[in-house]
Amino acid sequence: MEINLDTLKFDEKGLIPAIVVDAISKKVLTLAYMNRESLQISMEKKLTCFWSRSRQELWLKGETSGNYQHIVSITADCDGDALVVMVEPDGPACHKGTKSCFENTIWESDELHEFSLEGLMKMLVGRKIEKKEGSYTTYLFEKGLDKILKKVGEECTEVIIAGKAEDKAETIYEISDLIYHLMVLMIEAGISLEDIHKELASRHVIDHKVKQEKMTK
Repeated sequence: MEINLDTLKFDEKGLIPAIVVDAISKKVLTLAYMNRESLQISMEKKLTCFWSRSRQELWLKGETSGNYQHIVSITADCDGDALVVMVEPDGPACHKGTKSCFENTIWESDELHEFSLEGLMKMLVGRKIEKKEGSYTTYLFEKGLDKILKKVGEECTEVIIAGKAEDKAETIYEISDLIYHLMVLMIEAGISLEDIHKELASRHVIDHKVKQEKMTK
């Protein structure tokens, strides 16, 4: 549901906080501010444009660095006084050259651990580079492509068997094994999660168009 910009609550300086999030990894990239003009520019150009509080001027992200942020969506919170901007970035979000401005951990739980496919992918890449002794992942990389492909094939079969048996728990377990081995294959083949995301996104657009065509017939 789209809302009227007049319903947004800009502060006494005419600003509204915009939390920028990577649409692929879901990682928070930065917190910036928009005024009504920069928000309108953002929607027109489909690129993030902010109001620089230090320079007191409009700031199109990437205009000088080339690190543009292509907007996927802009969503207001329930009170209309904050925005979440989902983007696909061309490069680092932080002026220090890091992907995100939020890189300095202050505290984290000993019991609860954050998980993401990006984090798993990073760990797997580390196993390929560092070749940790006793690591199954390192073992796969050392054995090479044929061994990795053999494992992918075996896990595909296990998924089929579990799925045919209609065993939900076992199917979840085997799908997880398959995804892990597929990610090892991706690293071996030089394929990133972003590559897969873009491919799936392009198929979603095609599928959406096909559905529309069927509805008009």
